[in-house]
Amino acid sequence: MSHVRIRTEGLAGRITLARPEALNALTHEMCLAIAAALEAWRADDAVRLVIIDGQGERAFCAGGDVVRICRAAAMGDPGVGHAFWRDEYRMNVALAEYPKPVVAFLQGIVLGGGVGIGCHVSHRIVGETTRLAMPEVGIGLIPDVGGTRLLSRAPHRLGEYLGLTGLRMGPGDAIRTGFADCLVPERAWEALAAVLAATGDVGLIAAAAVPALDSPLHEAGAEIEQAFAGPDIPAILAALRASDARWAREGAEAMGRNSPLAMACTLVLLRSLPAMADLRVALTREFRVTWRSVLPDLTDFVEGVRAQIIDKDRQPKWRHATPADVPAIEVAALIASLGHDELLL
Repeated sequence: MSHVRIRTEGLAGRITLARPEALNALTHEMCLAIAAALEAWRADDAVRLVIIDGQGERAFCAGGDVVRICRAAAMGDPGVGHAFWRDEYRMNVALAEYPKPVVAFLQGIVLGGGVGIGCHVSHRIVGETTRLAMPEVGIGLIPDVGGTRLLSRAPHRLGEYLGLTGLRMGPGDAIRTGFADCLVPERAWEALAAVLAATGDVGLIAAAAVPALDSPLHEAGAEIEQAFAGPDIPAILAALRASDARWAREGAEAMGRNSPLAMACTLVLLRSLPAMADLRVALTREFRVTWRSVLPDLTDFVEGVRAQIIDKDRQPKWRHATPADVPAIEVAALIASLGHDELLL
């Protein structure tokens, strides 16, 4: 059974993630199918735009199918993860650089790999139920699929807050942080998709949009920026714990659960990404960490997935007890060039 529905309707190429029982989590086969469809429509004059959505009300896409990757890695086969990420990141680039408009309808849960599919395209629509996050540090990984580029560009160091805590944001903050473009009431999505397919006119999206909902993180932006001005994770945690604000308390609690090594790598990646770096640069850097994450005893990824997703005991045994215990040399080794294994885009 295919987990992605690909077809044309009117002037639109339609891609629907169709794995609702798994919150439309991406498999390697789904990535390849999406990439093939994009390539087929690229020179097809009958296709004026591409529409991407997810089946079911609960989620657009809850990320990648990391269980398969980690089980293979635990059996000594890192190639499953290497191949998945290589093809997923190439698909992300194809979406971001597509010569025709790409419209993503981002309902419900949008995590990790879902951000890679829906948040680099030309037209990103959120609804009332959208809950978007880059939660990878909670499973011992770094924000990938180009997430470091989006996070690094968010104002007031909100990207550092979101990347290091893994917490979710609603539609208002998704727009204010640059992960989405506009809010359209979800009851209007079916009609909007139909008129887009009939006319090929993405200008109609603006007419359907309504003012964004509240943006609690953005409203606390100045305070968050000050708290995350510290030089490292311990300093940031100290600032959060000194505040009585809800966002600070929730942030400190989340960071206390997350992988110290993954957070340290994330902070370095976010702060060292050149301001004008494109998606290809961000993905190349991220791939260095994800490629190494399935090798024995280098990161917390396999253990994080075991604890949070497979066994669900919520008791990961991280490589380092606290953020203060993470050696800078270990972080540098994880983000160093892969040489002959570098990602080619």
